[in-house]
Amino acid sequence: MTASAVPETRRARRRRQRPRATFTSVLGELLLTAGVLVMLFVAWQMWIGDIIIGAQQNSEGAAVTAEWENEPPPEPPPVVETEDGETWYEPPLLEHPGAGEYLAQMRIPRFGDDYNVAIAGGTSRPVTLDHGWIGVYDQSKMPGQVGNFSVAGHRTTWGAPLNRIDKLRLGDAIVVETQEGWYTYRFRTLEYVTPSQVDVLLDVPQMPGAETGERYLTLTACSPLYSLAERIIAYAVYEGFQPRAEGAPESMAPVAQVAAPSR
Repeated sequence: MTASAVPETRRARRRRQRPRATFTSVLGELLLTAGVLVMLFVAWQMWIGDIIIGAQQNSEGAAVTAEWENEPPPEPPPVVETEDGETWYEPPLLEHPGAGEYLAQMRIPRFGDDYNVAIAGGTSRPVTLDHGWIGVYDQSKMPGQVGNFSVAGHRTTWGAPLNRIDKLRLGDAIVVETQEGWYTYRFRTLEYVTPSQVDVLLDVPQMPGAETGERYLTLTACSPLYSLAERIIAYAVYEGFQPRAEGAPESMAPVAQVAAPSR
């Protein structure tokens, strides 16, 4: 054997040892790539997308608030005197919005000074909720009215506007901001119910036929996170209306923020 024949033999051996691509190996690589892409999509939907959409919603809300602040304030509503001699503003009556129709801004200082989310009519996903908005139930009363102003929002995905609903504390302000002014409610309690318990949306929650003359707000969202098994319900009671001509109410004062959204 000549010296030059040795390298040729080694090269041939290396060629023979190189693995050949098979259908199974190609399919495995394709499935692995697809799995990585799916994981990236889920991460986008569950975390990154929420952050981006939520920030966009808050930014758009801040622009709406700034526009209202730069306009001449509307005339304040009439003042009502109670039997106890106290006075308060009669809250302006808002028209019930149609599906996807804009109503107001939701402000919850506990969720951050920048929390400023649009409220729109309806609670269907494609028309309202999947835009990152908080939706108004069809049977809901309007802010400040006697009865129950009832709304829903996502707790995960699409900006997750009610992600931190379980972090509300007794007395926290939940404020509906409009061009006329601010409707303030105060948080009272949380409750977990099954999806079939729609009586939480009654004028007096869970009390069919009852009339108390009170004004409530009910926030609803899915629970636990990433599940449709239950609903988490936050109840609040009406405190009052403050016209824009008098500036922001005390309820809009900053409070200690809750931890970052749970994932």
